[in-house]
Amino acid sequence: MNQPLLRPHRLAPGARVAVVATSGPVPEERLQAGLDILRGWDLDPVVAPHVLDRHPEFGYLAGTDADRAADLQNAWCDPSVDAVLCARGGYGAQRMVELLDWEAMRAAGPKVFVGFSDLTVLHEAFARRLGLATLHGPMAAGADFVKSTVAQEHLRATLFAPETVLRIASRGRTVVPGRARGVTLGGCLALLAAEVGTPHARPSARGGLLCLEDVGEDTYRIDRYLTQLLRAGWFDGVQGLLLGSWADCEPYEVLRPLLLDRLAGLGVPVVEEFGFGHCPDALTIPFGVAAALDADAGTLTLDEPALR
Repeated sequence: MNQPLLRPHRLAPGARVAVVATSGPVPEERLQAGLDILRGWDLDPVVAPHVLDRHPEFGYLAGTDADRAADLQNAWCDPSVDAVLCARGGYGAQRMVELLDWEAMRAAGPKVFVGFSDLTVLHEAFARRLGLATLHGPMAAGADFVKSTVAQEHLRATLFAPETVLRIASRGRTVVPGRARGVTLGGCLALLAAEVGTPHARPSARGGLLCLEDVGEDTYRIDRYLTQLLRAGWFDGVQGLLLGSWADCEPYEVLRPLLLDRLAGLGVPVVEEFGFGHCPDALTIPFGVAAALDADAGTLTLDEPALR
């Protein structure tokens, strides 16, 4: 049964935030734009040494696995750093997650962690290895972040005044009506499927309000990921489902029947197009907090603020 996790402290003006690249290479222009936004919030962003690196052999990676892991670990273990924000997603977190010294990171204490997409791997790792709640939210050099004041303001409110965003109202539609309670979890569907069977992987979504989204996947691949999770018993005991964006997948009218085919039979409330993930004006969704889903109203109401 998934239980509520330890919530880090909220940020205050002047807080120092580290920006790290755990996955794909980071466009410098977008990084600078994101840093300007953070400075405008009266934060003190510090860029990890290898953020703008590119792997010498695999151009889809931001530097070597060891360097990306070192940047994250050093930022997390730096007592002057209050939060770690990922620069972007892409691919690569799976390659470096086992290189982290999780005992040292646990000893460093709780901090705010923000990211999504490929960072699903790290959301799961922070939950399972540190027992820590995290924020599924926009990234510092993400195109959707630097171009969207809505995404910026929702993340800002979550970081500085989380009691103002206890109720997260979506633009979504009811798929299966009803209400459910549970602990929030989830992220990118492909990464959740890829995590099955790995060390420290979550055994199931039992007791959870599961958030799912993905990007750039053919419908048959999404079918494969969902079917893998169903066959593995990963959905057993899930309490409710929130479906986010499916950007750069097939048109939603093509994809939607597949989502209904695989998920509606679970017999739990489901809401679609909830407004998180790879979409304009993306909402920040806390993971690891107790909440109530009202699929009829399209709302997620947290029992407590995402941050203390």
